[in-house]
Amino acid sequence: MVWRIAARDLLSTLRDRRTLSATILMPLILIPALSLGLPLLLGSFIGGQQQERQKVGVVGTLPAELRAALEQDEKVDGQTVRAGVTLVPVTDPTQAVQSGDVDAAIQAPAPLPTRAGDGSGELEVYAKLSSLRAQAGAYSKVQDVVDGYNRTLTLDRLQGLGLGADTLTPVTIKPIDASPPQEQRSGQLAFLIPFLMLQFILSGGMATAIDATAGEKERGTLESLLVSPVRRAEVVTGKLLATTLTALLSACFSVGGFVISGLVAAAFLNSRSGLGADITSSMGGQLTLTPGGTLGMLGLAASAALIISAVLIAIGIYARSFKEAQTYIAPLTLVIVLPAVMLQFADFLTLNTAVYAVPLFGSMVSILNIVKGAAEPGQILLAILANLIGAALLSLLALRSFGREEVIFRN
Repeated sequence: MVWRIAARDLLSTLRDRRTLSATILMPLILIPALSLGLPLLLGSFIGGQQQERQKVGVVGTLPAELRAALEQDEKVDGQTVRAGVTLVPVTDPTQAVQSGDVDAAIQAPAPLPTRAGDGSGELEVYAKLSSLRAQAGAYSKVQDVVDGYNRTLTLDRLQGLGLGADTLTPVTIKPIDASPPQEQRSGQLAFLIPFLMLQFILSGGMATAIDATAGEKERGTLESLLVSPVRRAEVVTGKLLATTLTALLSACFSVGGFVISGLVAAAFLNSRSGLGADITSSMGGQLTLTPGGTLGMLGLAASAALIISAVLIAIGIYARSFKEAQTYIAPLTLVIVLPAVMLQFADFLTLNTAVYAVPLFGSMVSILNIVKGAAEPGQILLAILANLIGAALLSLLALRSFGREEVIFRN
């Protein structure tokens, strides 16, 4: 009887193509687009700005060595990794930048030194500093070239004194990433993955849950179901099963989207090099999951789907109409969004074992740990158990509502 009720509600869901698109297509499209497309976009954008020549306006005169350094391309193995800039004369640097005639403008109020020890000078750089395009392009190039110019002048002076380049840096720092390889590949956008997964689980089960409760109330078909020879517990279990299956379907396609993203990113980054590939990798363009991590993520997704489905059924049966149920369920998004926002600061938080016993939030932290390769089986099992306990309590609440006439006929 439970399966019959579940099949009845699933059939109603399958008739709605929009629901199928939100359950199947959206996770397969949006998750790779966000987890892979965003790092690729940032990498190609910033890397593209470095390899593109920008126009830089010049007011007055510059030392010949500095002009040559600004216009020169930087190449590695014959490939241009940082293109120079095109210097053009301008009279009003602020107006030239604001009008878009140049990407940046430079002006030296006083002659700049050409040798170390000849005093100091100031170079004014005009740019739209709030623009990421300017900071990644013209402004960044001018800053790097001036730093190199200063270093060149200093080295020339040191060589005249019989000193080498190591005089400037007697102690150097060599950063070595000691985090696990999987955490290195997860990147800076890893905190988005738990949010996206739970968000798609919520959206995947929402249509079935609302249609099976408030929707049936509105159509007047719930009464005929309740007067049939079926127990209320079977009705609740069947509707919970149907909602969980649609939510799980969305969760499975979400995991599939992550796996596809990792495979595509690995193939892409193996064939690319340079600044764009480095940025893509650091932002999370090499996301990979081990077989054990995939199983753990599926278990967490299944338990999260169960508790979310129980919440949806409990709220949906209390609502008087389909529209009212949507109004009640809308704030649930905040329950997912707010903890997900906190996850980006997870490195600053002290997370003890009790955190994994919090329904849903423990799942988010565990999924993030899986992505970073730092998950422990005990923590994953605790998060799954917390979700199952929460789902059981909410299912009892839904069962109690199905047994109350004032709730069933509240329309």
